[in-house]
Amino acid sequence: MKLKVYFWGIISIILFYSHNLQSQELLPGSRVWGNFQMDAQYYQPDSLIGAEDVQEKILMNAFLNLNFQYEALTLGIRYESYQNPLLGFDSRYQGNGIPYRFASYTTEGLEITVGNFYEQYGNGLILRSYVEPNLGIDNSLDGVRLLYRPIDGITLRTLVGQQRFFFEKGPGILRGADAEININQTFKKFATSANQIIIGASAVSKFQRDQDPLYNLPENVAAFAGRMNFARGGFIFNTEYAWKVNDPSAENNFIYRHGEALTISSSYSFKGFGLLLSGKRIDNMGFRSNRTATGNDLNISYLPAMTRQHAYTLTGMYPYATQPNGEMGALAELTFKLPRETMLGGPYGTAVTLNFSIAQAIEKLPVNDTTTVGQTGTLGYRSSFLALGDEKYFQDFNIEISRRFSSKFRGIFTYMNQFYNQNVIEGYNDKGIVRAHIFVADMSYRLPTRSSLRWETQHLSTEGDRGNWAMLLVEYNIAARWFVSIGDQYNYGNPEKELQSHYYTMSGGFTKNANRFSLSWGRQREGIICVGGVCRVVPASSGLMLNVTSTF
Repeated sequence: MKLKVYFWGIISIILFYSHNLQSQELLPGSRVWGNFQMDAQYYQPDSLIGAEDVQEKILMNAFLNLNFQYEALTLGIRYESYQNPLLGFDSRYQGNGIPYRFASYTTEGLEITVGNFYEQYGNGLILRSYVEPNLGIDNSLDGVRLLYRPIDGITLRTLVGQQRFFFEKGPGILRGADAEININQTFKKFATSANQIIIGASAVSKFQRDQDPLYNLPENVAAFAGRMNFARGGFIFNTEYAWKVNDPSAENNFIYRHGEALTISSSYSFKGFGLLLSGKRIDNMGFRSNRTATGNDLNISYLPAMTRQHAYTLTGMYPYATQPNGEMGALAELTFKLPRETMLGGPYGTAVTLNFSIAQAIEKLPVNDTTTVGQTGTLGYRSSFLALGDEKYFQDFNIEISRRFSSKFRGIFTYMNQFYNQNVIEGYNDKGIVRAHIFVADMSYRLPTRSSLRWETQHLSTEGDRGNWAMLLVEYNIAARWFVSIGDQYNYGNPEKELQSHYYTMSGGFTKNANRFSLSWGRQREGIICVGGVCRVVPASSGLMLNVTSTF
């Protein structure tokens, strides 16, 4: 109780001194910083696009991060409010509270954190806790974390905690340890070497009691990973391999097969040229602190999608979501610049990016072993490490050309050819394959008095799903502070004539220093939004949206 009173006493001091919301020095060696975000929407029913009536009319997501540091001590809290959560976010976020609070202290190379924290080992194949407000994801850990640097180049980390589950905690307990060695910093004879080498190893286990009446489930599940990063000049090579013991769960239909994952990434670059090659294999690597969890709940690991992250509306209409139960993927990206003052490069030079990515099923051969493991469990399947399955999940090829025509006028032109398996990626069983051609022209012109005009034209051509789309967006920026825009997405190729709708939007906003305000009105089409291979469903909606962000 005394510790709790002391903690909240410190937080009260933070709140008292941070009234002007500017990062500043309150006491010698101290500072306060944080950020605020609020998204609120007034909803209107719209039967033409399938936007349902919202009982509350106005929904809101908001949060405030507040941090205080004094010498070696750092304290922080995050207040969150969902009144009620915006459509598309899990309704279990409903309410208010402080689900994130921590205290951290550093002394002689040892960093001690108690409370909530985020952590990632390596590339995240066996552990990554993070927050992504736009996806409604926060799997922070609540417990104790230690980080120790005994000598230069060696970092040791360990933790014990439970994952956040909305405003509660998941039932599983996580334990983790990680060791990383920078060869060049640790061993003096390599200090001046042109070869830069970092190696690391991780171990993570989860504990959850077995209360299942049917299966004999393992209560302790361990995962291990090793990694290496090599760099020399413009060449970088990174790889990580992870292995997980059998982990029957709702995600893998309670099979007792082990899991494994391998990622490889290499790049080479010099002035005006860059080449990236990546590959991965994932096999039964769903890893959660609750074996019955589904969707985005209580993920321990992070399995990245090796596909390009598209910024435009129509190129991002069919994003890829990683398939933890089995996939093989590859990505290749080539970037080069055509020199200026040439026929192809023009007076300012032209940047070209070619990108190709693919994701495919792994081979899964049936096994007949229903009595070999567990009470009634099965290994599920067997799979050769490099054997591809027959089903393609995703493929895209795109080319982007960026060219400046004059000191004031520039354009970005994109073509994308896409293959998208709706049944696998979106979890349907009655959808077809989407094969799409997408074109984008993004033009901008700088006007006098620090203003600019930007316009986008986009077109998506497909015979699958909802057919062809066209989009136009015009945006006017004034003195880097004000902006107004108007746009329309038109689903003119929908096979159902009554659904050939316009999705019009009008937006305006103001930015001053670290504060940004925006207001928009219009329609939002139904779809999915993804960040790094993790997705959430966005339902159709219509109405007025307010967004406020601030950092201090």
